[in-house]
Amino acid sequence: MKKDEKQKLVEALHAELSKARSIILSGFEGIKVADDAVLRRKVAGTGAKYKVVKNSLVERATVGTAAEPIAGKLKGTTALAFTETDPVALVKVLTTFAKENPALVFKAGVVEGRVVSLAEFASLATMPSLDSLRAKILFLIQAPAQRLAMSVAGAARNLVVVVDQAVKGKKFEEARS
Repeated sequence: MKKDEKQKLVEALHAELSKARSIILSGFEGIKVADDAVLRRKVAGTGAKYKVVKNSLVERATVGTAAEPIAGKLKGTTALAFTETDPVALVKVLTTFAKENPALVFKAGVVEGRVVSLAEFASLATMPSLDSLRAKILFLIQAPAQRLAMSVAGAARNLVVVVDQAVKGKKFEEARS
């Protein structure tokens, strides 16, 4: 690759990493090509990107980004996974794949601008997805209003039942006499 091509690649990668909410470095030595293709499809399905770029180019691209603190972990073959959307979805895909393919080894990561340890990485994988959390929040917001509506409807329903029983029992005719 020529020097100007490398510079363009570094600039493009820098722009992508600047916008990324989550950046994960992993070693992939020993992963079969077919398995790597499967991983790329799964990562792309979350809206994330997965790239293999020379370590020296990644080091230059991370300058001034949230990934700069983890650039020192670039040793050996390194893959770069990053996303601008839901960081938890990317972590879940990578950890699931790593369980099936032990050759994928996590080196370092940055989530929401913060360097995460491997233990934090594992706990992120067990978190519910962003969509799931949003659904739970909406349920919690909606639940009191739903209960209030059921209470009001219940009172009206009970009133209708009492009036209906009174009509059937001819209680209103007795009251007129």
